[in-house]
Amino acid sequence: AFSVVSKLLSQRKLDLLDELVSAEVLRALKEKLSLLPDNHRDALAADVDAIMYTTEGDVRIYYDDDGRKFVSILMRFWYLNGANLPDEVPGETKVFQIVFGDESTKEKRHLLTANYEFQREFTEGAKPDWTITRIEHPRLLE
Repeated sequence: AFSVVSKLLSQRKLDLLDELVSAEVLRALKEKLSLLPDNHRDALAADVDAIMYTTEGDVRIYYDDDGRKFVSILMRFWYLNGANLPDEVPGETKVFQIVFGDESTKEKRHLLTANYEFQREFTEGAKPDWTITRIEHPRLLE
């Protein structure tokens, strides 16, 4: 899901995210993406093979005022991306660079992070669909 959503964000195909991402998050993303430089937008895309590490940041089970049961999982992703980013991105956060190949054919990649929160209702009879309720690409999507 992370790879698919990040690529669609990079391509500004927000209409294809209606079933995957909450309406509130989509509204916020629409505004942010319109202001994003092309190289930062390109850096949002994470190929499945370029995901280096994932970990859960927070897992919560909670009930709303109507007694419906929800599960929320915050996932953190580290991925390689070849977008043309400066060595320092705004906010003075260091972007790690990894160089593949020898000096004549070297290819520069940046190790970037993203946080996506997934939520699902577990009340009896609820649809078993996960929805992304938070998307963060630090220093890219701010």
